[in-house]
This record gives sequence, structure tokens and C-alpha cells, in this order.
Amino acid sequence: MAAPVRKGEELELRIDSLAYGGSGVCRHDGFVLFVRGGLPGDTVRARVTKVKRGFAEGVVTELISPTGSRVEAPCRHFGTCGGCRFQDLSYEVQLEQKAQQVRDALVRIGRISDPPLEPIMPASSIYGYRNKLEYSFSSGEAGVELGFHRAGRWDEVIGIEECLLTTDLGNAIRLAVRDWAREERLEPYDQSTGEGYLRHLVVREGRNTGQALVVLVTAPGERFEAGYLTDVLRRFPEVRSINWAINDTPAETTNLPTRLLWGDEAIDEEILGLRFRVRPAAFLQTNTEMAERLYSLARELAALTGDENVFDLYCGTGTIGLALAPRASYVWGLEISEEAVACAIENAELNGIENAQFFAGNVGQTLEELAEKAGAPDVVIVDPPRAGLAGKALRRTGALGARRIVYVSCNPTTLASDVKVLRDDYAYELVRCRPVDMFPHTPHVESVSLLEHRSL
Repeated sequence: MAAPVRKGEELELRIDSLAYGGSGVCRHDGFVLFVRGGLPGDTVRARVTKVKRGFAEGVVTELISPTGSRVEAPCRHFGTCGGCRFQDLSYEVQLEQKAQQVRDALVRIGRISDPPLEPIMPASSIYGYRNKLEYSFSSGEAGVELGFHRAGRWDEVIGIEECLLTTDLGNAIRLAVRDWAREERLEPYDQSTGEGYLRHLVVREGRNTGQALVVLVTAPGERFEAGYLTDVLRRFPEVRSINWAINDTPAETTNLPTRLLWGDEAIDEEILGLRFRVRPAAFLQTNTEMAERLYSLARELAALTGDENVFDLYCGTGTIGLALAPRASYVWGLEISEEAVACAIENAELNGIENAQFFAGNVGQTLEELAEKAGAPDVVIVDPPRAGLAGKALRRTGALGARRIVYVSCNPTTLASDVKVLRDDYAYELVRCRPVDMFPHTPHVESVSLLEHRSL
């Protein structure tokens, strides 16, 4: 049956809900459309941009009748900046939609008719919550700009005067570096031509320690005076580490080897009473307040008594595993990034935790080897990337036969898919699932789930 819409056609539509990823969901003659810019309850005119076999995509061209849930977006850059999609949707409705996305995935993909979903955990702060931001350099009328990609564009960056997701310190550092670049007459990198020099600025903050780390990313060549940049940034007493990285590829990446220009090699952050070293490329949840609540929830679901052997898979820099260690017999962490594992080992030493070890390796390929070394786990914690456990990692995690699996997810669709396999093939039941809003005004939703083995 042919789709009842065609590319370029304009339609009047009523938006029913938000899909995972942030587009509005509606139906036209029973056919599903995903419409960028549409919010639940809106009646819009939309232009169809893509037609596929089972659905179409579109973009709002006119807001005919707005939903009563729309609010005034406080950010002066909203609508042009691609960062915050939903500042104009009431926070209560944002929470409802994110919780519904987790439920829908568990029903539709996980084949769980009545998921054990608990109320979504709202963010402690809906603005100023990020401890890390990556900015791109560009050219503007006043000279060099520092900001974010224009909404829907990979090749255009807009300058930002104030970002509401960071702190006053984060905004001030960005503006100081922008003014330094203008004064030094340095040329921004052009993604479309591959020419230019300045590429990115990364600012990381230890929100509970008051420390900041800065990374300047450029194209190859030392075309700036490091001492002057250091002087500019040292005006901020919070800045403890100033670094430089070179990106000689077209890819827009900031996760690169760095050269320390001034200060310490790392800053510290404090979470749940533990101290963590934060190096330029180390992974740490970018919302410190909610990381504490997320880890507390994982610890609650693990229900440790002090006798358990715990596997912490995709352990990163060891944050979750180290938070669990005081209540476990032993924690064994596994992570593919050698740098992250080095940080996890350092973090264990920093906190005087002796009942945790961390190893570098691909989870799917080395999990059996870990089990041979460490013995069978009683509890497994998994915090995989957006792609989920997938493949060997999923099968070998299920085959461990642990009494409990605590699954920290940043993607409800892969969570649901993995839960289905663990239930159908490895005798696990999903007994608790709580969505967590780590990133207000964005499409992202986390969740923490507990699966128990049916042999219990």
C-alpha cells in the first residue's frame, strides 16, 4: 500500500505525543508522521521532508493552534540554537512525555503489557545543571564567535552570549576565550572547507569542588601564544587546568590527546561523598546533581548486604562501582577505554577503596575471562552506550546467571530490546524501572531498571 503522503506536501496535523528523539508524533489517514517542531496538543501545518515505507518525516511550517502546555522559552537563543529543543514546553509535560517514551518502548519492543514503571525522577535543577559543555568556533559580524550549531545544521555555528544550561562561570570563561581569539585575530575552522584554525572549546566544572578545567582544540600548528591564553584563563581562580588538543581530521571530536599548558593534569569532583579525578577526556555524567541521584537509585536496586560479588560492566571511570563498593564483598569493573580504566584505578586509590579492581577490555569479548578470574557474580551493573548491550555482551551477561541485574540506560529502545532477550532467553524478569530526567529541555531520558532471575 502506498503512503498517503508525498515529499514536499503540506498538511494540517494535530500532534499527539513526542517520539524518542524529540519529534512530534501524529497520524494522517492512519499513517504515522514524525514532525520536528511539533509539541503534544499543537495543531500545525507541516511540510513532508521524507517518506518511508511505514512512516514519514516533516517539519513545522506554521503553528495553527498551540497547545496549552507551551510556555515562554527564557533563552534568548532558543529556536536558532540546536541545544535545547523543549524550553517552550512546560517541564511537567516534558516529564510526562519522557516517562511515556520509556513505557511505550517496554510495551512495543519489550513485549511487556504492563511494565513495572515507577514515577519519573525529575531533575533537581532545570537550568544551570551541566558540568561540561563543548563549544564550536565560527565567524560572525563582530569577529570570532563561540557557540553551538544552528538548529538542524551541521555546517553553521551561532555565537552564544549566555547559555542557560551552564553556570555564570562557564559563560564567563567562554566569553573570555572568545574575546581572546578576537584580540589575537585567530581564524575559526570552517567545517565545510576544512580551512581555519580554532575548532572547539571544552569547559568542565567540578560542581561540588568549585574547580574548572579548560581544553582548547585547534587544527595543527601552534599559532597562538600559550602564555597569554593562560594569563586570560588564570583570571578565574576556579580554573585549575588549561589544556590544548589538536584535531587533524574532519571529524568534530574533542575526545583527543591533550597537552597541559598550565596547572594540574585533572580537577576533582565529589559525588556521594567520594572524590573523583576528572581528566580532559574522562567520562563523567554531565549533570552532577542528578548523577548522585542516579547512582543512589542504582545502589538501592542492587540491594547489597556486604556479601555480594559485583560486576560493573561499562564501568567508565568507576563512579557507580566505587559507590557500591562499601556495601559489596568485591567489585570488578570492565571497560573498553584504557584511559577510563586508569582513572577508575586512580579513583579507587584516591578514596581508599581496596575491594575493587578494574580491567580494560571489550565486554562482549572479555566477560567470560573476567568471570573465570573473579568467580560468578551475584549482582551485575550495566551502564552501556546508546546501542545497548547487543550481541555477545548481551548473551554473555545473561549467561552469567547473576541473581540481579541493574541496568542503567540512556536509550529506552535498546533497554526494551535487551530486556526482552534477557527475559525470553535467560529467565530474567523486569521487576522495577524508574525513568530519570538528567537533561531537561532535551529529548534524552535515562532510566534505572532491576531484573531478577526467576530462580530466586
